[in-house]
This record gives sequence, C-alpha cells and structure tokens, in this order.
Amino acid sequence: MKLLQNFHPFWFLLIATTLEVSGDAIVRKAMYEHEGTARTGLFAAGAVLLLGYGLSLNLAPVPFARVVGLYIATLFVVWQVINTIAFRTTPTTPIVVGGSLIMLGGFIVTFWGQQPN
Repeated sequence: MKLLQNFHPFWFLLIATTLEVSGDAIVRKAMYEHEGTARTGLFAAGAVLLLGYGLSLNLAPVPFARVVGLYIATLFVVWQVINTIAFRTTPTTPIVVGGSLIMLGGFIVTFWGQQPN
C-alpha cells in the first residue's frame, strides 16, 4: 500500500468515479435492455465495476472526510460524460447549473480550511 501513496489522490477519485458510473450504467442497461444470459453477464460485470469503485475510493491516501467532497464533484462530471456516451443524453441547463453548485460544494468541503503542507 506504500506504493499507492505516491499517486495523487485525484487519480484514485477519477478511477473510482469512472468505475461507479460505468457499473451503474451497465446495471441499468441490463435491467431495461437485456434479458436472459446477457442480463446476468451484465449484472456480474456491473457488480465487479462497483466493487472496483469501492476499492479505488478507499485507497486514496486522503482522510475520508476530505475525499468525499472532491469525489462528489468528480462524480458529477464523470456521470455526465458517461450519460452522454452510454445513453446519448446531453446535460440540460438545470443540470449544468445544479452541477456547478455540486462541484462548488465539493471543492469547499475538500479545500476550505485545509492547512498547507
């Protein structure tokens, strides 16, 4: 685990959010667009990705209270990218405005009052 502390926490968050959103998208597609063996396989793939998300997030060498704010901000951006790719849905103005507030809140939680190293 010592080697992992050399990586910037943002990379753990980017990997975690990508795995979570991709896993959620695959589970959703399995539920609504497939049946039988394909559905089972997609559920299994989604479960593996969601487990990877949990591991990646918790490997970030940052206190959990601080990582969550930046995670939420990163999650919003990745969610919109995956939503556009997987479901061909672009964000509307309310989503962009609300998402900007989500990102601002995430940055406040993460960086406000943080002591310089």
